[in-house]
Order: sequence, then C-alpha cells, then structure tokens
Amino acid sequence: MSAILAAQSISMAVGGATLVDRIDLRIAAGELIAIVGPNGAGKSTLLRMLSGDLRPTGGEIRLKQRDIRAYPPRQLAHHRAMLSQHVNVTFPFTVEEIVQMGAGETGRAAAQRLVEAALAEVGLTPFAQRQLPTLSGGEQQRAHFARVLVQLACGEANHGPGLLLLDEPTSSLDMRHQIDLVETARARARNGTAVIAVLHDLNLAMRFADRILLLHRGRLAVDGRRAEAITADTIRRIFEIDVTIDYTDAGVPFLLPQTMRPVPLP
Repeated sequence: MSAILAAQSISMAVGGATLVDRIDLRIAAGELIAIVGPNGAGKSTLLRMLSGDLRPTGGEIRLKQRDIRAYPPRQLAHHRAMLSQHVNVTFPFTVEEIVQMGAGETGRAAAQRLVEAALAEVGLTPFAQRQLPTLSGGEQQRAHFARVLVQLACGEANHGPGLLLLDEPTSSLDMRHQIDLVETARARARNGTAVIAVLHDLNLAMRFADRILLLHRGRLAVDGRRAEAITADTIRRIFEIDVTIDYTDAGVPFLLPQTMRPVPLP
C-alpha cells in the first residue's frame, strides 16, 4: 500500500540538546507502528513532529506526498488526528459535547451518528451527559479517544485513509481498557488507516504492532518486526534490565522482566 507519511532525516534541537537525531521513517496505509523506548528517548517529541504540531529543526516530513508544513491547520485536521498525552479540560462540557468537537463542520445528523458510534466503541454511552471533569482520569482519556475517532472518521469520509497518532494512550487505563483501545486502533489499521502509537508497555507493542521503532537518546536504535525489534540483548542494552522472552500458543511474543543490571561494587 502507498505511504501515508514519510520522514527524511528529521531532527529536533533545543538549545544545546538534540532531542531527536536524524530519523528516517515511512508508514504505509493500513500499518500500525509502535514507538517505544526509555523515558527521555524522544518518543513524544517525534510524534509531535510527525503530527505537524512541532516543526523539525532539520529534515522533511511529507503527509500524503505533500510537505506537512504546507497544510493549513483546518486542512491538516482532515488528514490526521492525534490523541495527545495530556488533555486538560476544566470547563464543564459533557462527554457528548467533547466527542462532538471532533466532527468539526460535518453536518449535524452525520456527526451525531459518528458520536454515538464512538461513545459505544469506547464504552461511554451511559456517560454521555456527564460533565467531563467529574469522570476518572481513565474515563476522560477514553472520551478524548472517542473525539479523535470522530475526527478521523470525518476526515476519511472525504479524503480516504488518514493518519492516527496516539501519545501514550493507555497510561491512565486499566488492563481491559488498554487492550480495548489498542484493539480499536488495530481495527482502524485493518481498514486502511496508518496508526502510530507511543507505548510504554512492550507487551502491548509486541501484541498489536506491525513494526516497532525503538528510540534511544533521540536516535532510532531499531526499526523492525516484533521478533526482530524486541530481543533480550536489545532490552538489556537499551533499558538496562534482563528479560525472558517467551511465546503464547498463538506465537505472539511476550517478555517478563527479571533483574536490573547489577551495579559494580566500588
């Protein structure tokens, strides 16, 4: 399938620090990519660059064969949707009102159908008239995910498969809703959407991603299929922890942490 997004030698330098260092990336329609790595590796910075929210200090990003900087903000929103790591809403909007914000200028009847479908998909239909600030952190995260799904659906209805970016989307969720969210993203990829998700849970990444990008100190250390990207040697080198990697009956790899790398005695 054709490339939705292509990044060539993109970098981000702030002051004397290089947060992202000359990364190349191509993602095709229908592909789900997980970005993983230690804290401070540059994962969220890279995702914000790929979304068009943050302009690289070097390199080029093309969305659907067009320089991402050439898209006006409203037009960009038709082609890519992003769920940020932190979304703070203090005004007492209802859950339904928040999700409706993703519909933009879509007609009222069509937008309402999408809103209802998204609320059902994230399990928040009973909460539609609740004020968002009264919900738990995880419930609020699911409401914002529903908003992003509506934005994505509206854009794809007019412009074909788009790009969905998720920045640590499972951080506030319990185990069941973590799996539900990533399975929803996986379903979008099967329908042609290109999906990029920053994940801390390596087991989730190995379970659902087509490719895994492992970042280390702003550089792309590994770009490959799950069995190639996540090995015991790589985890020891990057995360400084020993792990055991095994496989489910279905052949899906998973890892179990063992011990931290021993610190030499003085």
